[in-house]
Amino acid sequence: MIAVKIYPEAWPLHSPFVIARGARSEAGVVVVELEDNGIKGIGECTPYPRYGESEASVLAQICAILPSLERGITRAELQDILPAGAARNAIDSAMWDLESRKAGRSLWQLTATAMPDEVTMAQTVSIDEPNVMASSALALWQNGARLLKIKLDDHMITERMMAIRTAVPEAQLIVDANESWKSEGLAARCQLLADLGVVMLEQPLPVHEDTALENFIHPLPICADESCHTRNSLNMLHNRYEMINIKLDKTGGLTEALALAEAARAAGFGIMLGCMLCTSRAINAALPLAPLARFVDLDGPTWLAVDVEPGLHFSSGKITLRVAT
Repeated sequence: MIAVKIYPEAWPLHSPFVIARGARSEAGVVVVELEDNGIKGIGECTPYPRYGESEASVLAQICAILPSLERGITRAELQDILPAGAARNAIDSAMWDLESRKAGRSLWQLTATAMPDEVTMAQTVSIDEPNVMASSALALWQNGARLLKIKLDDHMITERMMAIRTAVPEAQLIVDANESWKSEGLAARCQLLADLGVVMLEQPLPVHEDTALENFIHPLPICADESCHTRNSLNMLHNRYEMINIKLDKTGGLTEALALAEAARAAGFGIMLGCMLCTSRAINAALPLAPLARFVDLDGPTWLAVDVEPGLHFSSGKITLRVAT
């Protein structure tokens, strides 16, 4: 019999996190603990309102399959019992962690992935006035971040991007519009970003309007985020996107994320690895995907006032996995 514990947590942010669909001041997560013969595995998810999720709905989903969890279903069985999403991710992550601890092997070893010494990642600049965003970008650059992810909405795009590029002329920039743009004027905006040396644009159009990207000629790669959840999404992305953003809270855990990464690469898509606002627990679960990704965007815990203990070793633009002694 597996002992199951489920509980929510709220983690305050050190500063507001602002994207096109609103501002956040805390990260609300749901944690699942699975204990077998004194060995405990832990998983975490971030319910996301954009996908119709809340803390209450995720807790209800998990509680609904509590008897199955207690009798010890497998990760493969879990994929059939719950749909992709945050609830399944918390359980799937806990299952991986429990398996790792019971076997005395790391998650890297279980997934047959070579662990690097460090992971280079993007640092996010959230939406604000152009001069404030430029100052934030400069501070991140001066602290060592070389890849910056710029959040944009539908306003002051030229002003914000010109200010940021002036402040950090050598930084590698990616832009995330979080579905806030329209197809009208998209070509001109893509050209502006390309002229400023932006290396990728993430989800410019709403999911149900991205048919406008079909055979749309654009001068920089476009990445699907909200439009891509699992392998079932891939067929609709051809001739629209060059890349996909894999997040465990969308795939429903590492199990499907690994399969999605393999299928996406086989289909010719580049990979970005992303996260929600979360603690180091959630990032740990996603790390085996990092070597497969062109861009890694796992800075969620760096927005927290305090991270979980023990946490990962974050510095500006980097996760250090092997700390020198």
